[in-house]
Amino acid sequence: MKPFVIRNLPRFQSTLRSSLLYTNHRPSSRFSLSTRRFTTGATYIRRWKATAAQTLKLSAVNSTVMMKPAKIALDQFIASLFTFLLLYILRRSSNKNKKNRGLVVSQNDTVSKNLETEVDSGTDVIIVGAGVAGSALAHTLGKARRRVHVIERDLSEQDRIVGELLQPGGYLKLIELGLEDCVKKIDAQRVLGYVLFKDGKHTKLAYPLETFDSDVAGRSFHNGRFVQRMREKAFTLSNVRLEQGTVTSLLEEDGTIKGVRYRTKEGNEFRSFAPLTIVCDGCFSNLRRSLCKPKVDVPSTFVGLVLENCELPFANHGHVVLGDPSPILMYPISSSEVRCLVDVPGQKLPPIANGEMAKYLKTRVAPQVPTKVREAFITAVEKGNIRTMPNRSMPADPIPTPGALLLGDAFNMRHPLTGGGMTVALADIVPVASTINTLADALYKVFLASSDEARTEMREACFDYLSLGGVFSSGPVALLSGLNPRPLSLVLHFFAVAIYAFCRLMLPFPSIESFWLGARIISSASSIIFPIIKAEGVRQMFFPRTIPAIYRAPP
Repeated sequence: MKPFVIRNLPRFQSTLRSSLLYTNHRPSSRFSLSTRRFTTGATYIRRWKATAAQTLKLSAVNSTVMMKPAKIALDQFIASLFTFLLLYILRRSSNKNKKNRGLVVSQNDTVSKNLETEVDSGTDVIIVGAGVAGSALAHTLGKARRRVHVIERDLSEQDRIVGELLQPGGYLKLIELGLEDCVKKIDAQRVLGYVLFKDGKHTKLAYPLETFDSDVAGRSFHNGRFVQRMREKAFTLSNVRLEQGTVTSLLEEDGTIKGVRYRTKEGNEFRSFAPLTIVCDGCFSNLRRSLCKPKVDVPSTFVGLVLENCELPFANHGHVVLGDPSPILMYPISSSEVRCLVDVPGQKLPPIANGEMAKYLKTRVAPQVPTKVREAFITAVEKGNIRTMPNRSMPADPIPTPGALLLGDAFNMRHPLTGGGMTVALADIVPVASTINTLADALYKVFLASSDEARTEMREACFDYLSLGGVFSSGPVALLSGLNPRPLSLVLHFFAVAIYAFCRLMLPFPSIESFWLGARIISSASSIIFPIIKAEGVRQMFFPRTIPAIYRAPP
């Protein structure tokens, strides 16, 4: 019988090799495709050659299969190492940014770690303080579609003894800002001018309002009612957010103010970020030192009373008594109330608790007030509701700081004798502020009683100069009311008073004594006004257009 040999062996072997690649098994050396009993010697030789060739091929395949897992493992290690390095770099960069944003520059220039709580950063402007300046600014920016975040330490209605008289220039600014209705529904009183009293004489000074509408005049009111109306007006805008909280510090990064850190009334601390932070938190600002060089002077203190159910000698007028040792102010703040402010020079006051203040007011001040209101004055003193407020004066001396600026009384202050603070806050224009500031501080020094003969003569001359009427009264009153912001007019009228005092000393015949006294008057006038002008800044007062930071084309 012929031996039985399978002819299609190569095809089968190919299929076998393919399966071996996936199973990774070696073929058995005893594997045979022929029947043992029919195998011859030649068949063994052929089978041995085929088996040897097949073994060599399978060894090559095995070595290839063994190398691929090692290569894959190396690629995976390199990829894992690269990913780890990338994550490490990103995490380190993130931690660095967090560290930089967490730095807070506090009032005493110390650096501390900020809290994690952060307010939504979708804010264009942060305003610190919601008084007259802050509320007006929030309303104006809100109408311009800016996203505004206002932070005020106390949103309740305040009971203050200052900030109750708005000059006609300030009322015109209210109209310009669309806030004139804020003086409505608060029992505000129209003010048409002033009346000066001195040694039993008086002179009436009317605001020069002939060229304005009949509604334009000064306004006097309760400060708290007026401010609440302005806050309500600003809060009606959907893009203005008003929040009660105390700003504790400014957030600074690389020399630029980025926002504020504040604490709510519940005691929670937050951070708020914006491209611009405006600080207008009043005369007691705790952020002022970060943005300016404050030189606060306290020349006197106002002692405040409310006279009830009485009428002033001249309706719709402010009353100024040139008393001894300093002025006394009276003006209506409602239809049934009159505010009386007694200026007490210096910082040392008679104590209120032991009754010395009441005694001082009844024995020293009451005899000098107009007879028509004297009884109401004494009644108010006996009632005991006596309040005090230091009169502060501070020229503007800002520190240029990117991302932040100061406004209102936080920026600069003047003696409140002329009632120009709110006009300055609403206008916030350099000539207006400088003119009103200089006039207020200079006029207070002139009105003070003094043992110096030259100062006394200057005081007398000022009263008589204003009593002349015409341009001699309308000019200074226009400056006082904010209707004329030109500082050169102030300087001319001020020295016109000094020259008027000098000239009348020369009548009917000059003498060496009168000439010497006149020279002292000119010198005294110079010593009053020139230091104030220097503090305000000669350049910004008389040449403000030369300062690019003040006069700049809008973006």
